[in-house]
Amino acid sequence: MRLPTIVLLLTLPTLGGAVRVPPAKAAALAVARLQYDGGGDWYANPSSLPNLIAAIRQRTTLDVDPREARVTLMDERLWDYPFLHLTGHGNIRLSDEEVPRLREYLLRGGFLHADDNYGLDESFRREMKRVFPDRELMDVPLRHPVYHAVYDLPQGIPKIHEHDGKPARGLGIFIGDRLAVFYSYESDLGNGWEDVGTYKDDPPELHEQALRMGVNLFVYAVTSRPGA
Repeated sequence: MRLPTIVLLLTLPTLGGAVRVPPAKAAALAVARLQYDGGGDWYANPSSLPNLIAAIRQRTTLDVDPREARVTLMDERLWDYPFLHLTGHGNIRLSDEEVPRLREYLLRGGFLHADDNYGLDESFRREMKRVFPDRELMDVPLRHPVYHAVYDLPQGIPKIHEHDGKPARGLGIFIGDRLAVFYSYESDLGNGWEDVGTYKDDPPELHEQALRMGVNLFVYAVTSRPGA
């Protein structure tokens, strides 16, 4: 997978006596919003990713592009992004070409964060079953590093909006020991990333909890992939 380097190694590995010199400056990492077909509003929560990216840049030493990228699964640029964010309220439908493309992206070390913006659940589960018919979405254990990568979140994913009152759940698909898909269900995490005041009843404390979860997600995604 053609993903950017995170850090410059201080000790250079050798192969057959030759020194492998890394680039003078590592390419910036980036957060990419996934554009999909099916009628769902993939573009929902317009201020969410800019705020998350700003938090990652301010709170970690990772070199992250300040701009939100937008990509489809068939875009050649897909391989440049270690972190895909998918959200919406409606239907998502992957084409027959996109299903193996997403599977390959994840198997090669990519990470997908899907955020149910209330209404995406049925179609997301259906499409993920096409991508990985032999793997199930399961609750990510509270001891998992995704809840402790930067911030300690012993209670797991925060619940931002009530909707139908079910508890927030962080569900995942694992490839070996690596969490490759994180599905924030009944949480509305992306709403929590939006500008404070976008939802008048949301206190700033929820915004902070959501950002902490988002920072953990990104840091886990770029440090757990093969070769990181």
